[in-house]
Amino acid sequence: MTVEHSASTRETIQTSKAPSAIGTYSQAVKVAAGQLVFISGQIPLVPHADPAQMAMVSDNFVEQAHQVFKNLRSVAEASGGTLSDSTKLTIYLTDLGQFAAVNEIMAQYMSEPYPARAAVQVSALPKGAQIEIDAILVLG
Repeated sequence: MTVEHSASTRETIQTSKAPSAIGTYSQAVKVAAGQLVFISGQIPLVPHADPAQMAMVSDNFVEQAHQVFKNLRSVAEASGGTLSDSTKLTIYLTDLGQFAAVNEIMAQYMSEPYPARAAVQVSALPKGAQIEIDAILVLG
């Protein structure tokens, strides 16, 4: 489901195939005549029809990373794109020691040419997640 704003200069993206926003943000926003999509940070919540019922996929880092990429893929598809349209990712980790695992998992969801990327260690993430990723897509 999408909601258009102000003469189609901005379109809010919402899909039930990814976790609902748990704060004052949208899953994604599409701008520039539908060519540019900014996907909000995704954490490893499993989508559920009732946002109050969403829960972490597990405490295992690898499972959390897979769920984050699945959530990103669902929001990208809801915006009319794919993960291949990603031009920039920012990866937030509570343990930068998991960087190699992220690379291996990312290769299962994306192929070359890979997007530009930053990875940073943070002290904490929402709901105790170990990983969060946001993305910028260019469609078309």
